[in-house]
Amino acid sequence: MTEMNGPRLTELFDLHAREILGFLARRTADPEAAVDILAETFAAAFEGRDQFRGSDDGSERAWLFAIARNQLTDHFRAEHAHGRAVARLGIERRALSESEYDRIEELAGMRDLREAVADQLKQLPVEQQNAVRLRLICELSYEEVAARLGITQQAARARVSRGLRTLRSAVTAPPVHSPERTT
Repeated sequence: MTEMNGPRLTELFDLHAREILGFLARRTADPEAAVDILAETFAAAFEGRDQFRGSDDGSERAWLFAIARNQLTDHFRAEHAHGRAVARLGIERRALSESEYDRIEELAGMRDLREAVADQLKQLPVEQQNAVRLRLICELSYEEVAARLGITQQAARARVSRGLRTLRSAVTAPPVHSPERTT
């Protein structure tokens, strides 16, 4: 069994932080939130290091991703409450620079992902395209989508569901690039 200690966590950060950051950025669509969740992930890993029971690099990576997924879930659950607390306490987070923001989006493959989804959306049947656009881009309820398209709510749900099922293939995680570090 591998001993999980501070120096080993530092090594794991160097090995996996970019990949985990990309994972988080793709799911939040917010590079600043992704950076925060990455920090929370490694803080939680440090706090729970005595609970690690793995024995190899693969289990260490899986353990970190499990922690990241849990932190991401917590983030989504507490997003509004957290924002209110930060505002109430007057804590200011350093804003990412435009180049940092762009770099995180690049690491997460978000431009490629947007292009893949847009291309795939164009390939959907027109009825599904319209339903998906109204539901997801215009953020209309199914009732409003149905009214706009002159169909039943059940038909609107079916069109959106079919369209999303097809789009799902375009949003599978792109391969993570590991650019050389510059120090």
